[in-house]
Order: sequence, then structure tokens, then C-alpha cells
Amino acid sequence: MSNYIIIDAADNVAVALTDLKKGMTIETKQNLVELATDVPRAHKFALNSLKKGDNIIKYGYPIGHALADIDAGCHIDATHIKTNLDGVLNYKYDKNLIEASYPQRNLTFNGYRRKNGDIGIRNEVWIVPTVGCVNGVGERMLNALKAEIGELEIDGIEIFKHNYGCSQLGDDHENTRNILRNIVLHPNAGAVLVLGLGCENNQPDDFEKMLGDYDSNRIKFLVTQKVQDEQEEGLKILRDLYNKTCADKREEVPISELRVGLKCGGSDGMSGITANPLLGKLTDILVSQGGTSVLTEVPEMFGAETILMSRAKNEATFDKTVHLINDFKKFFIANEQPIYENPSPGNKAGGISTLEEKSLGCTQKCGKATVNDVLKYGEHINTSGLNLLSAPGNDLVAATALGAAHCHMVLFTTGRGTPFGSFVPTMKISSNTPLAENKPHWIDFNAGKIADGALLDNVAEEFFSYVINVANGTKVNNEKYNYREIALFKSGVTL
Repeated sequence: MSNYIIIDAADNVAVALTDLKKGMTIETKQNLVELATDVPRAHKFALNSLKKGDNIIKYGYPIGHALADIDAGCHIDATHIKTNLDGVLNYKYDKNLIEASYPQRNLTFNGYRRKNGDIGIRNEVWIVPTVGCVNGVGERMLNALKAEIGELEIDGIEIFKHNYGCSQLGDDHENTRNILRNIVLHPNAGAVLVLGLGCENNQPDDFEKMLGDYDSNRIKFLVTQKVQDEQEEGLKILRDLYNKTCADKREEVPISELRVGLKCGGSDGMSGITANPLLGKLTDILVSQGGTSVLTEVPEMFGAETILMSRAKNEATFDKTVHLINDFKKFFIANEQPIYENPSPGNKAGGISTLEEKSLGCTQKCGKATVNDVLKYGEHINTSGLNLLSAPGNDLVAATALGAAHCHMVLFTTGRGTPFGSFVPTMKISSNTPLAENKPHWIDFNAGKIADGALLDNVAEEFFSYVINVANGTKVNNEKYNYREIALFKSGVTL
């Protein structure tokens, strides 16, 4: 096994797969490179001498330019390189579809078919507050019901608390309502109690109208100001919903019904080499079978957006992708914030130096699939295949948005690790083996075995089987430890 990798033949840097020591000789196809410095695992080093201002190439694309002369064999980190990105850009549609081809396999998983025909991979009872004021009331109800029942006959009973639903204006108010609506209608819930206060901006009656033609046997409303004993009234509803949900059974459905969200966080220099390409393979396989993947965290598309734009299925989808990118840049500018103030301190410590480098690694999660649709924040999936979703890079906000888009689960790659989970199963995929070994209660699948010598295609097949098992009911760590929460995007005034 090699102790370094050159990702693309055009690259003028390599990435260390293990800690490398000063004085080591690295033999590449082009030349011998003696390391002039120590190079930590997942970090870059120069394959040849670079002059100040020269582009540094990784993944076959510039990831920034050198701030000073760099000798061959020198470690390159965020202190040596500066982004080339600047401002809002004009784009041209240059169609380049390179979709991977896989034979049809007639694969299935076992899910719950809901009254509207949609499929869930979990069968749970949820409490969804219309406003944060009733979070405590809902949690008390939930704890009382769990104490009554003891061992559950369904996958879970949860409340998804949040701080909003009142004192919000404009887009913030609508975003809150849209996300909460999509959570209430999510097929992973067998039944939902929508719990309101009565005086909030997110009025329960108006919110109910947003649900459209919903299953009123499985979605119930309780406005606490309108009843004398909200605890007893809520428990009556929850007991009924629980009993109805217990009767639901899994049935075999085609893999084309499966929808996964793609997310990364706490990334390192290995993420774009192991875990993210693994999700790219998964996306290509799933999309080839008629399934759906959704890529989000728009600020981490900056610098790689033209790759996604070239894969838009038509000019209308290209135009939506341009708006996705430029609207988010304008949001930064309107708030007088630098567009390219990224990556995070943890990313930099892990070997990622610029936003281009982070984005080129991040966007590998969507493989080679054609971009079939682009969703605004708070919208849900209407088109199978690869979708792009507007949401920030923040892990909790983006994962919530993916679930609200009606992804059944979130596939979350990480190089440094994180325990959190959203309201849908949130599977953690490590980019390196030490993380998987150190945090087995966080990490569900180790993509680091690719850097250890395993073939990507073989690991992808193993991973795809694991994803199907999770769809069939196998719980991931955030479910086992009950790390489940939601977070909503806020950009405006709170009254």
C-alpha cells in the first residue's frame, strides 16, 4: 500500500495517507520527491517547486494559489495558499453529462407504505410543536406515554423541539412553517401529534391548511390554550396514535423508492479521497436503479459549482442551479460577510486549506449523476435521481433540511467525527480508520478502509448493502443513543 496518493494526473500536490517524516523519499511516476518537512496524514505536499502566485492543483482543478515560493516536498497548509474565488459570477451552460451506467438489479427493501402511497423506512409516533413555547408540555406527554408503554412495539416515539413558530417575520416565518409541515408529512412517521399553543404566529388552523389532503386518522392537532388539561388530552391522542401505528407492517418495495440525503461535516483531507467518493459510488448505483440522492450545503459547492452546472439535465435546471449558487452568495454579501470564509478551523487542522479544496471534495458525494432538479429550502423531492437542495453548511440545519425534503436517511461523511443526529436516521461514515476505531459509538461505516488498500468498488457494494439494511430497519448510532433533533434556518429579525 502506498503512503500517499495523487488524485489526478494534473495535480501538483499529493496527499499523505499516513504521517510522513522529513527526509523520506517519495517515488512518483514523474520524479523522486524528498520531503523537506514532516507531512501529517491527510495533508498535502508539493510534488515540484511552485512560485508565488502559481495555482495549486488538486482533484485536477486549482484549489487556490501559492502565497510564496514553495519547494518540492514541502508541506502545504492554509498558511501557504489563498483562494482564487471572488464575488458573484456569470455562468454559461456547457452541458457535459457523464452519468455512470449500472445494470438493473431489481433490488428491494422493506418499508412502510402510507395511505398516500409514499414509503417510510421507520414507523414512529412524533410530536411536532408549532411553537417552541410548548416544547416542555410535549416532552412531558412523551415521557408519560413511554412510561405507560414500557417496551415499544414500533421504532420510536419522539418530540422534535425547536425555538421558533412565533416572533418571526417574512422568510424566517415561512421557512419554519414549511420545514415543520414537511416533518409532519414525512413517511417515516406512522402518526403525528401537532402540538400548538394558540396565540403563536404559526397558527394551528392555518398550519393545518398547509398540510393539504392529509391522513386525519394519523395526524392529530391539539391546541393547549383551548383545553383545561393538556396533559390528559394529549395522552388520549397519543395512545390512540400509538395503537394505530402498532398495526403497520413492512412490505417489499423497489429500491427506486429509496431517497438519501448527502452531507459532510468535520471533514479532513481524506474525506475527498475515501468517504465522499464512496457516497458518489452509492449515488451512481442508487440513481441507476431509479432511486434518489440529494446534495446540499450550498456554500460548500462554491468553487466546484461549474461541475454541477455542466451536469444539469437541461437549461432550465442549469438556470435553477445558477440561482442556487448566486442567491446564496448574495445572502453573504447582504449580511456584509465574506463569501469564502471557509473552511472551518477543524477542516484546516484536518488538511483542507481553501473552499475550492473543500468543495471539490464535498461534491464528490453526488458521483457522476445528472442533476435532475434543484430544490429551494423547505421544498420536498418531486423528481427522482440527483437533486440539489438549498441549505447552509451547518450540520444540524442542513441535515434537517434533507429530512424535510423527504429523504429517508442522511448519509453523513466525517473525518473528525460528530455524534449528532437529525429526525431521520443519520448514518456517519468515517473518512479514516483511526476515527472509526476511536469512536465506534459515533461511526456506522468505515470508508477509511479504502485508504488502507481496499478497492473502492468493493467497499461501495458493501456500503450499498448496509444502506439497504438500514432501510430495512437496522438502527444507526444516532438512533441507538437517541441523538435526534432539528434545527431551522434563520436569517432575519426576531421580534
